[in-house]
Amino acid sequence: MSGHGNLENIEESDGGFSFRGLFRRYRTPLTAAATLVVFCLVGYAIMQLTNEVRYDDVVDALAATRPSAILLALFFTGLSFLSLIFYDLNAIEYIGKKLPFPHVALTAFSAYAVGNTAGFGALSGGAIRYRAYTRLGLSPEDIGRIIAFVTLSFGLGLAGVAAIALIIIADEIGPLIGVSAFLLRLIAGSIVAILGAVMIIGRDGRVLDLGPVAIRLPDSRTWSRQFLVTAFDIAASASVLYVLLPQTAIGWPVFLAVYAIAVGLGVLSHVPAGLGVFETVIIASLGSAVNIDAVLGSLVLYRLVYHVLPLLIAVLAVSAAELRRFVDHPAASSVRRIGGRLMPQLLSALALLLGVMLVFSSVTPTPDQNLEFLSNYLPLPMVEGAHFLSSLLGLALVVAARGLGQRLDGAWWVAVFSAVAALTLSLLKAIALVEAAFLAFLIFGLFVSRRLFTRHASLLNQALTASWLMAIAVIVVGAVVILLFVYRDVEYSNQLWWQFEFTAEAPRGLRAVLGITIISSAIAIFSLLRPAAFRPEPATDEALARAVEIVMKQGNADANLVRMGDKSIMFSEKGDAFIMYGRQGRSWIALFDPVGEHRAVQELVWRFVEAARAAGCRAVFYQISPALLSHCADAGLRAFKLGELAVADLRTFEMKGGKWANLRQTASRAQRDGLEFAVVEPQDIASVIDDLAAVSAAWLEHHNAKEKGFSLGAFDPDYVSSQPVGILKKDGRIVAFANILVTESREESTIDLMRFSPDAPKGSMDFLFVQIMEYLRGQGFTHFNLGMAPLSGMSKREAAPVWDRIGSTVFEHGERFYNFKGLRAFKSKFHPHWQPRYLAVSGGGNPMIALMDATFLIGGGLKGVVRK
Repeated sequence: MSGHGNLENIEESDGGFSFRGLFRRYRTPLTAAATLVVFCLVGYAIMQLTNEVRYDDVVDALAATRPSAILLALFFTGLSFLSLIFYDLNAIEYIGKKLPFPHVALTAFSAYAVGNTAGFGALSGGAIRYRAYTRLGLSPEDIGRIIAFVTLSFGLGLAGVAAIALIIIADEIGPLIGVSAFLLRLIAGSIVAILGAVMIIGRDGRVLDLGPVAIRLPDSRTWSRQFLVTAFDIAASASVLYVLLPQTAIGWPVFLAVYAIAVGLGVLSHVPAGLGVFETVIIASLGSAVNIDAVLGSLVLYRLVYHVLPLLIAVLAVSAAELRRFVDHPAASSVRRIGGRLMPQLLSALALLLGVMLVFSSVTPTPDQNLEFLSNYLPLPMVEGAHFLSSLLGLALVVAARGLGQRLDGAWWVAVFSAVAALTLSLLKAIALVEAAFLAFLIFGLFVSRRLFTRHASLLNQALTASWLMAIAVIVVGAVVILLFVYRDVEYSNQLWWQFEFTAEAPRGLRAVLGITIISSAIAIFSLLRPAAFRPEPATDEALARAVEIVMKQGNADANLVRMGDKSIMFSEKGDAFIMYGRQGRSWIALFDPVGEHRAVQELVWRFVEAARAAGCRAVFYQISPALLSHCADAGLRAFKLGELAVADLRTFEMKGGKWANLRQTASRAQRDGLEFAVVEPQDIASVIDDLAAVSAAWLEHHNAKEKGFSLGAFDPDYVSSQPVGILKKDGRIVAFANILVTESREESTIDLMRFSPDAPKGSMDFLFVQIMEYLRGQGFTHFNLGMAPLSGMSKREAAPVWDRIGSTVFEHGERFYNFKGLRAFKSKFHPHWQPRYLAVSGGGNPMIALMDATFLIGGGLKGVVRK
């Protein structure tokens, strides 16, 4: 394969079948399929547990809920979400950072509101935090530690609360779940002992080494404070459901243990929002002590109060900030910027939620009094059509939800049209005023935030990912389960499909389910089988000329590497910016930040990610700056530090003072050795190209190396002749050279190829650098890019992320393979400013595989890497 292998290929090079490799490659679709299977089993379990329950009984139980119970549920919901904000506050203190409280509060509230409602892909709490905290200037490493702190705090706190409750009331809860009190106390005691041991070990902030992962445990004060916050949160959220239940002999401590177990299993199931799993555990545990119809009614209200209402409040809060965008106040402006990062995901979650509402309402009966009113004023075909179309519009909102999260203007229009049409139909089909009010709220949020949806892209071009297809499948299965539950007393017959009457509710629900099943299947087939909309092709001469023109008008000198012609080019819609990239294995790897007009950056990042995904590949951005991290976060990419870029300020570059003494001595010695420096302009390079080629060939042979590519230039006469070249001569013969990459902006300059003959005097490289920098300063350039030091600047703390730990270890001990420390030391001679550079990977992809693919792309395959 000419060396073009990737890590997955190497893992299976022995010719055997690797289940591990298969799972790694198809982990996302396999996980989605497993989640769907779990949900189907849960649906079957619910049908069995509610065998004696009738839909009318559930409606009556809902109607019988006391207003005081609802008010108490609202109160406890407020307490729970207030405590959830302290998760993030404690996490930020844990990492040693400080952020404005309003920003943290809005981010945390929105993260939990979206995560509780959807909880998958871009609609997870971690994804929300990544977007918001990136905008607030936190590094990817710090954001990862915040997410880990919040996740572990909740998990350990949930386990601790459940265990303590089980120890206290094992005698009461044992009969409910069919387990002996002794066994419950044994399990709970073990959990408490483990948590206590962890707390003791980490009492002084000690690091817990778990092999590939190391975690700096919070000190005793932080641990105790966070456990109290978690316990308070779980107690408050459990109380929301407890007060909605009818009077029961089950005490609150018993219910708290049941609730904690139900929440934990819901999280572990990976079903969005734990839908069905949570309900199954609650029904199975309380069914013997409370009427199941009352439990179902309480669960419906719990979902509305604890899951739907906070999402509405989050949308309202950000909408209020949007409406005040003309208010010239720093605090309002700052909060609005964070809100602008969160609003697309909030509206995406709300559109998803209301789409589910429309689908589920299409399989539930209309109140008799509403049907009677409609029959007096509307013809039957209008009611039937409104009912059927409403379910399809719900599916349209679900599909549009993903596009809203990606800021697509096409998704905005689809969501607005679907919501307006569904609002009208909700009145025509059932006079569903609550449903109409929710849809009106979505329409309001969409119009208020119109400015945020600026990506000009067709919704039809956005193939749904495995997680979104899984979510749609869960919705369809959920609709089927509800249909079977509601009409379990109706005997099925083929004639049901053809019954059209105002009172024929079951046939109406059957037709709605059939419609959404057919359309959902079509969407899935389209997403899975559609061809890639964009195929990478080598850059044409015309494309290269356009790209070079853009490069010369901006300030990134490294962008001149596009002149090599070994990379594909993706232009923006207006053609004023581009991404250069290569493909290796299953990775599409973009080099550097997008080049050109800044306003086109967001569009290009999204287009590149979507094109890679449509081709069944992972999107990778290599050597990107911190400025691109927020755009990568929006597109669902995770960033990992690669190293640090050395940039010298030519405006202050003078070979004076003690810190430059060594370089002055080197320069003086080089001049005594007879070295002469000159710059050859592009139009004159042809006269020396053969001499340069000889030096290059000697350098490659001496270092037993081959030409590289992608992020490094190769000696190609056309490439070398396109920019100035700095040369060193000794006795009239060229002994060293470096091609100088510049742009017309004169903001930055750099060098790519730097080669010298084996007989060049010692110190030639240092002397050539100094002379080039002095030449560029004289030409009016402001900065000199000395290139990246790979793996430099990685955290050496024991509790650093595993990526940083590996990187710092390789940096310290990997001299056998690459002169990491020597390269950093050489660049440090010029006293540069160090700027972090990152690798960003899409779809939760393995960064090690992405980095390996990038290494192969640069080296020209495995053989090139082995040969340096």
